[in-house]
Amino acid sequence: MRIIRGKYGRRRFEVPKNITARPTTDFARENIFNVIENLEDLEGETACDLFAGTGAISYEFLSRGCRSVTSVEKASVQSAFIRSVKEKLGDDNLRVIRGDVFKFIATAATPYDIVFADPPYDHPRFAEIPELILSSRLVKPRTLVIVEHSQKYNFSSLPEFIEHRAYGSVNFSLFRAKSDGQEETDCQENKID
Repeated sequence: MRIIRGKYGRRRFEVPKNITARPTTDFARENIFNVIENLEDLEGETACDLFAGTGAISYEFLSRGCRSVTSVEKASVQSAFIRSVKEKLGDDNLRVIRGDVFKFIATAATPYDIVFADPPYDHPRFAEIPELILSSRLVKPRTLVIVEHSQKYNFSSLPEFIEHRAYGSVNFSLFRAKSDGQEETDCQENKID
């Protein structure tokens, strides 16, 4: 696994063979971060990586200047790997939480500037994840939410939806948490199918 760009760009880490996560491909990760960086200046932002897997998304956020990143991953092998990379990078701005993402969403007390979620594509509760995040205390007005998913999902009917991107078989839906008084049409203007 490699970090694509930023202060840790081109650093590589050997992923344990017993990891069961499906990492976001380098191609998809590079492209979605180009989109994210066109929407947000990551310097000094706070980010949350849900269903963090190998932590590849978390490291990209850190590498590109986020001041703090929280990785939430339930599997012990994956969370241990994220911690080991954190130690190798020597970066204290990464917080690793080993736990259930749904409990984390339900009990969150701190909002983030950006929330990224990459649930297992076959998760039985997959379809409800964007709404759970957008209605939680993980978001504040204007929080950018990105959900990685397969082509079988279409979240464009959610009022906070702003655009859809596909890179090969990897799909991303992007949402912008509403600010007070924001019209629904404001969120739909950048919609791309």
